[in-house]
Amino acid sequence: MKVDLSMDPERVAGELEEFIRARVARARAEGVVVGLSGGVDSTAVTYLAVRALGPKQVWPFILPYRTSRRDSQRDAELVAKRLRLEPIVVDVSPQVEAYFEAIGEVTALRIGNKVARERMSILYDQAKARRALVLGTGNRTERLLGYTTLWGDMACDLAPLGGLFKTQVRQLAEALGAPRQIIAKAPTADLWPGQTDEGEIGVSYQTADEILYLVVDRRLTERQLQAQGYEKADIRRVRHLMRAGAHKRCLPPSPPPPKRDRKRPRQT
Repeated sequence: MKVDLSMDPERVAGELEEFIRARVARARAEGVVVGLSGGVDSTAVTYLAVRALGPKQVWPFILPYRTSRRDSQRDAELVAKRLRLEPIVVDVSPQVEAYFEAIGEVTALRIGNKVARERMSILYDQAKARRALVLGTGNRTERLLGYTTLWGDMACDLAPLGGLFKTQVRQLAEALGAPRQIIAKAPTADLWPGQTDEGEIGVSYQTADEILYLVVDRRLTERQLQAQGYEKADIRRVRHLMRAGAHKRCLPPSPPPPKRDRKRPRQT
């Protein structure tokens, strides 16, 4: 590894737990709802929420689609069991498929985006029913690369992992005592069969995190990155994704307010 992205996970965990407590208290909310996918990000966030608020103020939802891997739900249920939570399972397949049947056209990417948005729609409805906040599970790597669905998995009321790279989330999950098989398995949004994060991104998370750190935090140029041993193709891939997903890191653009017409004094 060319860059050391290690951290003190116990200290970070304590800071993130306080962040969750403070935000929930500020909103005068009853707790948080979270989409529990069985992946390392949602697992780490759920552990933090339970440590911060207690299990009675955390409502996990498992939201499979018909092509979701069976082990994803199994891992999500394992996390819930370890944390003494009672997950609610809602299959999003009927509403997603009804939409595409009506439209009459479909691609895997569009199904994936629709699934992500349908899941978030459910979480926000359930949060309203419980006077709770929606707990986001996205990390810094996904945000910087734009590897997230607008108004889908990126939509939330608070995002505790937003300052951590993916490799740092794994460190955090280990410190929190998350199940080993969840930390070790290949990351996937489970949006279609065989889909993996790194397969779509085109670069490993380890390499992407290092390049992102050097580009964003250290302001290194492509030439400097190559001098440190990074492949030109990996550098350009990461930069391309950052540019292509830049709009996801900003509020929707709008024009400035119209200028007021000043009344001209009457001629006498």
